[in-house]
Amino acid sequence: MKQSQLFIPTLREMPSDAQVISHALLVRAGYVRQVSAGIYAYLPLANRVLEKLKTIMREEFDKIGAVEFLAPALLTADLWKESGRYETYGEDLYKLKNRDNSDFILGPTHEETVTALVRNEITSYKKLPMSIYQIQSKYRDEKRPRYGLLRGREFIMKDAYSFHASQDSLDETYKDYKHAYEAIFERAGLDFRPIIADAGAMGGKDSQEFMAITTDRSDLNHWLVLDKSIAAVEEIPAGVLEDIKAELDKWLIAGEDTVVYSDTGSYSANLEMASSLYKPKTVHTELADLEKVATPNVKTIDEVAEFLSVSEAQTIKTMIYSADGELVVVLLQGNDELNEVKLKNYLGAGVLEAATEEEVTAKLGVHFGSLGPVGLSEDLKIYADQNVADIKNAVVGANEDGFHYRNANLERDYKVTEFVDLRVVKEGEPSPDGQGHLKFSRGIEIGHIFKLGTRYTEAMNANILDPNGKSIPMIMGCYGIGVSRLLSAILEQYARIAVEMTPKGDYRWAWSINLPKSLAPYDVHLVPVNMKDEATKALTAELLSTLTDNHYEVLVDDRDERAGVKFADSDLIGLPVRVTVGKKAAEGIVEVKIRATDEVIEVSKDELINTIEILNK
Repeated sequence: MKQSQLFIPTLREMPSDAQVISHALLVRAGYVRQVSAGIYAYLPLANRVLEKLKTIMREEFDKIGAVEFLAPALLTADLWKESGRYETYGEDLYKLKNRDNSDFILGPTHEETVTALVRNEITSYKKLPMSIYQIQSKYRDEKRPRYGLLRGREFIMKDAYSFHASQDSLDETYKDYKHAYEAIFERAGLDFRPIIADAGAMGGKDSQEFMAITTDRSDLNHWLVLDKSIAAVEEIPAGVLEDIKAELDKWLIAGEDTVVYSDTGSYSANLEMASSLYKPKTVHTELADLEKVATPNVKTIDEVAEFLSVSEAQTIKTMIYSADGELVVVLLQGNDELNEVKLKNYLGAGVLEAATEEEVTAKLGVHFGSLGPVGLSEDLKIYADQNVADIKNAVVGANEDGFHYRNANLERDYKVTEFVDLRVVKEGEPSPDGQGHLKFSRGIEIGHIFKLGTRYTEAMNANILDPNGKSIPMIMGCYGIGVSRLLSAILEQYARIAVEMTPKGDYRWAWSINLPKSLAPYDVHLVPVNMKDEATKALTAELLSTLTDNHYEVLVDDRDERAGVKFADSDLIGLPVRVTVGKKAAEGIVEVKIRATDEVIEVSKDELINTIEILNK
């Protein structure tokens, strides 16, 4: 392909509105352009990467018997009203009317549509299991689209759905998709982790996310690709390193989620679902008498602990939440943070929100800062984190403004309805599987699989006859991959700063893209320095023929540009191999640069194919 014929609008500078490096480089390297807020056009280079991703997906889904189909993006709202999600999905749902004033939506996902299609055609267990998928644009009216392709209003998604007559069948297909996802992300060259996740608005019980791990900005060995004359990062002058660090610090670490994982074991989870190892403590402490003490203008845990000269671990924080309109009490140790997802899931609540101070005052006659479990009405359910059970002679609010109790003890002074894992874990705590300790990193969600069960089929009467002739709802699974956001995840992991030393001994650095071979838009970037030179033109044509005959996809920079412009654009585009046809063209000698290692070597035209195969493994 001739570069002069390809639409690659590269920029000399990073776009000023980008906050993450993937967004900045996708725009600067001419991969994407924003059409409106949160809506992007995928230009030829990005489209080629996307098509390669789709090919990988199709190959892996063929292996598990999933069949591709395509549903409309414009959907009747009737099906969403049937499932109950039309009113509950929230403001992100694009709602519109046609000329007949009928309600429609732009599909953010397709559970209802697929369930309706299947229920109208499948009536017997004999036709199950069935697994279908599509790769299609989805629409969500994000309030604040940001970070380029990571949070947009239109995005490309692979969504798959499976239907079953038994739970065992769903379990098998769920495992198949998990293995397929792992194969897809491995083939895409991604550093990822499958993690325990919350099903959220999708419904259902079991779910697992796949997170692409993003690298901390301080890890210079990850970010820098060094010229062959620079042996190690430590050799770079301090001033140059400070400039590079300042450049890295400009960019946010991408990833909407915190991944929690064991530093030595296999445990990994989203922060919303993560647990640490809990072992009940045997505390031989004499129980002291309950004592009410004045604590004027003392409200926070830190203030209470300081005022009463106790550790914050000796205090209990009391909070009030509304779960589907019912007030519940939540107890945590000291400054532990409530994990609202855990509480919501445990209670099975559709809506969970912190009670307002007005609601609490109306119910208990006390303001925030003095709440406690002692003396509460028996009609209030109290849910406590597991660690609360270990606290003897605790300091708690007295449910009277400006007062706290010392020496509050479980059972004697207050009772708990249930002890549950309710806290947000902290880095360094023991892993729940007993192997190692918890570490945190940022991650980009790239895939999510769900066991939906009968959440949609029951609501929409999608029934089949089982082997006994009994009508039962089909059991359902759902499996998604964010195809377009994979572009951002890939660039977050494969963006690099190339550092070189000039013949004068100066240091230069510039951003570059280092795409994995499996996804690069083209395999080889063939760069003739001077297309007006006949020897250069002849050798370029010969090499193009040789490379294509050996099944390489080649981009030829035939533009009438200076060598520096061509090399800068080549670094930005990020193809795995650059072949430069320069001053030794008449001798049949070219320069080969392997982007992954920054290795540069001169070879004869006859050795080009062997050299690429050896160096670019």
